[in-house]
Amino acid sequence: MTSGYGSVVFPDATPLLLEALAQVPNPIGDLVVHMDRPDEAALIERLKGHAVAINNESYFTRTVIEQCPDLRAIVFLGTGYSSYVDVEACAEHGVAVHGVAGYGDRTVAEHAIAMLFAVYRDIPRQDALMKSGGWDGAPIGELYGKTIGLVGFGAIARETANIALALGMRVIVSSRRPVPDNRIRTLDLESLLSEADIVSLHLALNPETLGLLDAARLRRMKRGSILINTARAALLDEAELVAMLDDGHLAGAAIDVYPTEPLPADHPLRKIPNLILTAHTGWQSPEAVGRLVSRAAEIVHAARAG
Repeated sequence: MTSGYGSVVFPDATPLLLEALAQVPNPIGDLVVHMDRPDEAALIERLKGHAVAINNESYFTRTVIEQCPDLRAIVFLGTGYSSYVDVEACAEHGVAVHGVAGYGDRTVAEHAIAMLFAVYRDIPRQDALMKSGGWDGAPIGELYGKTIGLVGFGAIARETANIALALGMRVIVSSRRPVPDNRIRTLDLESLLSEADIVSLHLALNPETLGLLDAARLRRMKRGSILINTARAALLDEAELVAMLDDGHLAGAAIDVYPTEPLPADHPLRKIPNLILTAHTGWQSPEAVGRLVSRAAEIVHAARAG
């Protein structure tokens, strides 16, 4: 094991990420690799003696930070590191936290639209039914002419808007910043929720957005509408979402992010028929993963240099 400020550990690697790291132009030398996602105690053991850590999806809690005094930098493989890293504890202990922005904007946008198609065309249910010998289907309708409301308008939402516009959809946006596109209307959040046929979430998670879509706001959505969440689970009231799917207020929903990941095998979300689930893979494509690890390697090299 290499020790000192330049020491780098990847405590929760996957074959996909390791394969991509092997292809980067400027590889990370002396990288200590551990496979699979550790629990808190195992993570602490894997981090000890290392100054720089690459984090895929492990929880760097206050306890982890306090128990790893050699740690000086965390490079999170993604943008929303506050969901996985105790940023306040890092600041108190002099640990820099870095994310990787922009690597998967198009990939996540395509995933959001793919989930929308799956809901609207009843694809997962029909596939399961056909493979069990059945013959039936109940598509909701066409996307052409429907109104999609984007909550937040960062880079991923802009890519989503471009795809939606190409499909002939109307696009409305709830955003703090002006939207310089005359094809897109900007509304306040409450108006967007009541007008949109589809609501797609594209917000970062922070104290202002935590629980933003509470029960009252969710109930403002049109009856028969759809909700797509490829952003962060804590943006909305999960219990109310489940209730709205159960009572028919929502025709369907699709989510790629969860309060606890991996989602427990016995989690109630797994049993809801009009809810499509994916395993937080919205960011994954060979192209996006290549960009992600290449940029992460650059950040690691800078962190090692001190």
